[in-house]
Amino acid sequence: MSDTLRQVGIDIQESEENRGLVAAIRADNPELTVRHLPGLVKIQAAGQIVINRETVERELGREWETGEFQLAIVSFAGNLSEWDDDQIIVKWEH
Repeated sequence: MSDTLRQVGIDIQESEENRGLVAAIRADNPELTVRHLPGLVKIQAAGQIVINRETVERELGREWETGEFQLAIVSFAGNLSEWDDDQIIVKWEH
């Protein structure tokens, strides 16, 4: 069995509103790879990506509901293993 963690990823639509979301994801996941493409931000990490509501709210300067995440993402690779009012975690379950 390999100890290598599989990559997970989130593609987010590039927009002024989503810059705070991307900054928050970077803050909570310092080992990320972030690539900016025309109109798209591709975020990848080994193992998992965690999105904390409090961090997003701090970056946006307003309240943020985790349900707004659906408006920002274009696609993702992995499973949404946790999604509640405070946190979203994307990782592979198997």
